[in-house]
Amino acid sequence: MESRASISRHPIHPMLIAFPIGLWIFSFVCDLVYLLGSANDLLWRDMAFYTMAGGVVGALLAAIPGFIDYLTIRDRTVRRVATLHMVLNLVVVAMFIFNLGLRLNAAQSFGILPAAVSFVAILILAVSGWLGGELVFKHRMGINTDTELKDENRRVA
Repeated sequence: MESRASISRHPIHPMLIAFPIGLWIFSFVCDLVYLLGSANDLLWRDMAFYTMAGGVVGALLAAIPGFIDYLTIRDRTVRRVATLHMVLNLVVVAMFIFNLGLRLNAAQSFGILPAAVSFVAILILAVSGWLGGELVFKHRMGINTDTELKDENRRVA
């Protein structure tokens, strides 16, 4: 099923998801560096905060074309997988927003709780990513089928 939210027949949602994933993982790495030795270096703590915030913004932007594609799903099995994918992603975003709140309310330094929240959120994100891959590779979401491509070639010629 071809994506409704696309640029030149390339789905937008998969283009955008790399940003929040990368930012959130880097945020967790910054937490580890901060907690495991650079606790006096506030740069790592601050970098973890800002990359996490950037990941939240990026995820919300990626959710828009993802939701547009979700609305076009008619098959019940595919919709069930897509619903679980969406719900898990919303849980991850909520966890990172909660995590930002923990950091804002913390004193000059924070304990292990924010890093633990990030770790759990990343694990949930991995499961959601697996489901996203299932949508693409098993259920052909966002994929132009041979029939669609042949029809497109006929229109162009």
